[in-house]
Amino acid sequence: MSTTHDAPAGSGTSAAGDAPAVTDDRNGMQVHSAAGLLREANRVGVLDAADIHITGRLVRMSGDRVGEIEQLATALAVRAVRQGSTCLALADIAVPADENGEPVLALPSTEAMLTALRAGPLIVGASGGALRPLVVMDSDDGPLLYLRKYFQQEQVIRTILAERSARRPDVDADAVRAAVDAAFAASPDASPRQRLAAAVAASRWTSVLTGGPGTGKTYTVARILSVLEQIAGGPAHVAVCAPTGRAVAQLQASLDGMRRAAASPDTDIPDTHTPTVHAVTVHGLLGWRPGSAPRYRSGNLLPHDVVVVDETSMLSITAMSHLLEAIRPDARLIFVGDPHQLASVEAGAVLADLVERAASGSMPGTDLADLATAELSGPELPRLGDGIVALTRNYRNRGGIADIASAVNSGDADAVLELLASPEVDDVELVEPGDPAIARDVVAWGRALWEAGRTGSAVDALDALDGHRVLCAHREGSWGVQGWSRQIMEWLSEVPGHPPVSPDMIRWEPGTPILVTANDRQNKVFNGDCGVVIRRLDDDGEPSLSVAFRRSEFSDPVQVSPARLAETMWAYAMTIHRSQGSQFGAVTVVLPPADSPLLTRELLYTAITRAKSRVRIVGTPESLQAAVERRVHRASGLRSELHPYPDAPYER
Repeated sequence: MSTTHDAPAGSGTSAAGDAPAVTDDRNGMQVHSAAGLLREANRVGVLDAADIHITGRLVRMSGDRVGEIEQLATALAVRAVRQGSTCLALADIAVPADENGEPVLALPSTEAMLTALRAGPLIVGASGGALRPLVVMDSDDGPLLYLRKYFQQEQVIRTILAERSARRPDVDADAVRAAVDAAFAASPDASPRQRLAAAVAASRWTSVLTGGPGTGKTYTVARILSVLEQIAGGPAHVAVCAPTGRAVAQLQASLDGMRRAAASPDTDIPDTHTPTVHAVTVHGLLGWRPGSAPRYRSGNLLPHDVVVVDETSMLSITAMSHLLEAIRPDARLIFVGDPHQLASVEAGAVLADLVERAASGSMPGTDLADLATAELSGPELPRLGDGIVALTRNYRNRGGIADIASAVNSGDADAVLELLASPEVDDVELVEPGDPAIARDVVAWGRALWEAGRTGSAVDALDALDGHRVLCAHREGSWGVQGWSRQIMEWLSEVPGHPPVSPDMIRWEPGTPILVTANDRQNKVFNGDCGVVIRRLDDDGEPSLSVAFRRSEFSDPVQVSPARLAETMWAYAMTIHRSQGSQFGAVTVVLPPADSPLLTRELLYTAITRAKSRVRIVGTPESLQAAVERRVHRASGLRSELHPYPDAPYER
């Protein structure tokens, strides 16, 4: 298996062979003309057709002969990016197991792949040109193989963050303390960590604010902006952005609502303590359109004094590198998010990398750390010097939900099962798929939706909609959204008086839950928004239908005519991925079988923390244990120092 062959990907004889043909095997993923290791890896499902096609193209572009082991490593690096990593950790390549627990593919050793790569034309350059599409680096996690694009993006992030960390804003500690006191004057229940986060953001060019749902991240951001405005002596030029349109809309509604609350006669806080901001997407902030370079980049920097990035966990490595290149060195940059939630659908888990990497050992600066050092644990103190503050007081999830979410994050499956069996935990339960309580609660939710939708009250209908949600790991199959939506529709169709509902029949009935599946800026709805159909009277007093959407608890509902919504689906069930950023009174979490690759700790944590008051987990102890113990692993070089191999050139 470790013998090197010279056949290039997809041809077997020539470095400039034709693109490989694809058969209909495995839904079109089997490449008929792949040879050797690539063919075997494709046959057993380790590699998809795209992995082999891209590898073959790189080989042909090099114009040189590429060994079989080098081809396999290249294809695995392509697969790693497709699965969310920014590189391939050669010493930790995941291969599925067969029914006997044995790997379905015997891979060459790490040493064999590293030797082949370091001597191969895709690393050192081909005789026919300077093309070097791969980079190999050494790290604390062992050798890492990159597609050059992602290595360069990591280098941009690493370099710019290091440069920003080496300097401090020139601020007066007493002035910062006074601004923090003023910003939190009307918040006696604010945690010391929230005050600390504001002080750290004022005293560093880059800071990171983390915390789970309900820990007050958005409120803290509003207080941070107030502090920065006060120490600047006037309005600062602020940009607030998020990776998705839906996250932007929710953030904007929350900030606007806080400003209105601050300006009400019932509070003593002046309007200026909640600055007016306009949230945009990261792409919109950068002037970045598909297929083109961002308008704002190195050489044309953003004019803002402060840039806040919300939902940073959803930011890809490409977006992060472009954003950092576009920010002024003397602008404050504040990352906000929950590193334990599901990461970007594209390559990278940058927020988790920033939080988990080794502390630099630098001091917090301006002697402000004593604001909350008594609350910080030992490992947190060194990270404070890197501007990282974690909010831990949960204002929303209490009791069993918070305890089980914490145990899930810790990877302690035994503790999770013990908590579920404890009589003191009454707000989270594990049930079998056939438990009658599932149908009872779902039907009660559907009836409440139907009744509220007929009243014409958007607020009541949305309250009913947010009262419960069925969350699935998959889209398709009996364990996914497809199967559970069909089951829920069957249950509701049996309710006396309830209008019939079917996945094969489009009916706009009051009380129907709607999920938007594409951004629609004209109607101010976004991919992932959930709404409910309501009956109302139009301007002429005639009955009509509209779909109501809620942005935040502070904002009025948005109402859109069903005829204006082009891309929607029923929302009787939804994926856990789409539920990110949402909160429901209760959730029913459907776990797939224990061997499902989607069943991970991050998925389970995200699902559990969507609930305010009650969680029902549908599955088995085995599937729950598998979810807690299986963590999403995205290989990255950002968590440790990288070191080049002496004979492997790379671009800094």
